Amino acid sequence: MKAFMDKDFLLSTDTAKKLFHEIAEPMPVLDYHCHINPREIAEDRKFENITQVWLGGDHYKWRQMRSNGVDEYYITGDAPDREKFQKWAETLELAVGNPLYHWSHLELQRFFGYHGILNGETAEDVWKLCNARLQEDSMSVRNLIRQSAVTLICTTDDPADDLRWHKALAEDRSFEVQVLPAWRPDKAMNMEKPDYTSYIEKLGAAAEMEIRSFAELKAALKKRMDFFESYGCKASDHALEYVMYVPETEENIEKIFAKRLAGENPGREEELKFKTAFMSFAAEEYAKRGWAMQLHYGCKRDNNTSMYRQLGPDTGYDCINNYAPSSQMADFLNALNIKGTLPKTIIYSLNPNDDEAIGSIIGCFQNADAVGKIQQGSAWWFNDNKNGMMKQMTSLANLGLLGNFIGMLTDSRSFLSYPRHEYFRRILCELIGGWVENGEYPDDEKTLKRIIKGISYNNAVRYFGFALEEK
Repeated sequence: MKAFMDKDFLLSTDTAKKLFHEIAEPMPVLDYHCHINPREIAEDRKFENITQVWLGGDHYKWRQMRSNGVDEYYITGDAPDREKFQKWAETLELAVGNPLYHWSHLELQRFFGYHGILNGETAEDVWKLCNARLQEDSMSVRNLIRQSAVTLICTTDDPADDLRWHKALAEDRSFEVQVLPAWRPDKAMNMEKPDYTSYIEKLGAAAEMEIRSFAELKAALKKRMDFFESYGCKASDHALEYVMYVPETEENIEKIFAKRLAGENPGREEELKFKTAFMSFAAEEYAKRGWAMQLHYGCKRDNNTSMYRQLGPDTGYDCINNYAPSSQMADFLNALNIKGTLPKTIIYSLNPNDDEAIGSIIGCFQNADAVGKIQQGSAWWFNDNKNGMMKQMTSLANLGLLGNFIGMLTDSRSFLSYPRHEYFRRILCELIGGWVENGEYPDDEKTLKRIIKGISYNNAVRYFGFALEEK
């Protein structure tokens, strides 16, 4: 029997162990998509206790606590932090097979030096150990990032954001890690939302212009893109129900936009036409600027209406949506390609059944503009577990070039989440190592080193064009 989460955790063959320990493990971390708060980096926040850093805002953990019958008082309510931690520890011991079990113990090992097991009985000892460590200067936000060998972070930012914290970080020579904004314009596109017109006013104020037409909306967004670009932005991100393609004339798009500004709600068909026009405009701008376009889709959000009213969005009530017509995604990419405005694109579906459709579509639009210009993104959210990662990478290997894959990201709100890169790399090395051991790929040390280093770090450096050296 193997020891619990030892140095060879998830590594079952000699080749996998060699690939991980000699090649993948020493590589730095490039976190090109996350949801951490740049203010906390700029202010170098120190957390008072493990509950703050672990359970504050982590809807992954909240879902499991609810599944364990824990009252909301101990999850998002006003219970004392020690009691919240106890409820989480009691939940975790039942999470056999869940990636949260692995992530939590990796984080305890890497940041706190704790190699035991967290459960209801050990919670008090772990609470004391972690809280004592968190008081040390080495556990400030910046030092957590440094300990994790992170070289660059892309946050997720609204076009109306003033980027004050990115500015502060760019001017702070005492912190060597690059923290760049990433463009997330969902609020400017989602005209069906009740607060859309007030957001358009906010965006206009940020762009220092009135927005009274779709043409002016595009002009305002261009101004804000220029501003983001001045702070090193090289990536956008879109959260879509699905990648739609319902084209319409510019004249009719103006009518739809005017109707919404006048306070009328668009019909579903009008909404899809507007979003198609919006995404086509955005993609064209990204292509001009060399930005990568990330498309996250396949999520049905805020399914529990009563809890949404109580807690708001992003609190653990989203699920996989199985409606995603791949034909429309192909048509959208094709329309951009015809016009010469298809940017580097990374496609993530929350539905693992979409893997093969994505893999077949991306092969239709590759060219010499960039290596792996159209990417299938890493297994995301409900899929960033051992089986999900294995499935996504196997599908990509079957249908494309796994060696050009840009690899893992945390997609996280926690500064303790960087061991997820280690988790991914262990699974990557187990997968490729197994193929080598089974005679399905040669034991070619030079090429294997290139592939593992590429997927772990170097491919993303090249793909986004970050000012970083390959390793």
